[in-house]
Amino acid sequence: MRPFTEHEGLVAVLPRDDVDTDQIIPKQFLSRTDRDGYGDACFFAWRLDEAGRPRPDFELNHPGFRGASVLVAGRNFGCGSSREHAAWALLDSGLRVVVAPSFGDIFTVNALQNGLLPVALPAEAVRTLVGRGERHDGYRLTVDLGRQEVRDGEGLRVGFTVDPFWRDCLLEGRDPVAMALHHAAAISAHEALRSPLLPVSTGLDT
Repeated sequence: MRPFTEHEGLVAVLPRDDVDTDQIIPKQFLSRTDRDGYGDACFFAWRLDEAGRPRPDFELNHPGFRGASVLVAGRNFGCGSSREHAAWALLDSGLRVVVAPSFGDIFTVNALQNGLLPVALPAEAVRTLVGRGERHDGYRLTVDLGRQEVRDGEGLRVGFTVDPFWRDCLLEGRDPVAMALHHAAAISAHEALRSPLLPVSTGLDT
């Protein structure tokens, strides 16, 4: 995955609580297992009407949000069923960061292991971001993972925390498997010193 160090981008706001993964990527788009090509399906039922026309009342259809890479949303974003496709869809729609007061636990892991950064901020700070984003005047945010800080050009500066393991994965652009393989030499050295009398699990029948 792409390394994430610092990202600066246009903000779009979706001030709804409990946005679940079925709303992010409806079930009819889950038949494929490749990671690309889900951008048009993201928020499909909210974004388009039955005739395939954009719904004018859906927040993210506002032309001022076109090209946004930072989404500010309500609490418990990404709740519901476990589907990695939700993270894929958000990424494929151009997002790199989702800011909210809280996130679904499984969504958080799926997002992080795919390079999408979920940033949990206090509700008051999120309300400030929503208000500034709703001006539709090209409001932008900088999300600095190294400093674990969100800031804008209007004096806002708010810290956030990310699990150290996932922070390292994102900064280095490695998913968990790649992070483990990075230590392959140390793993092999440990295995070489391990007594052959100890039990092993090879996955083979004995």
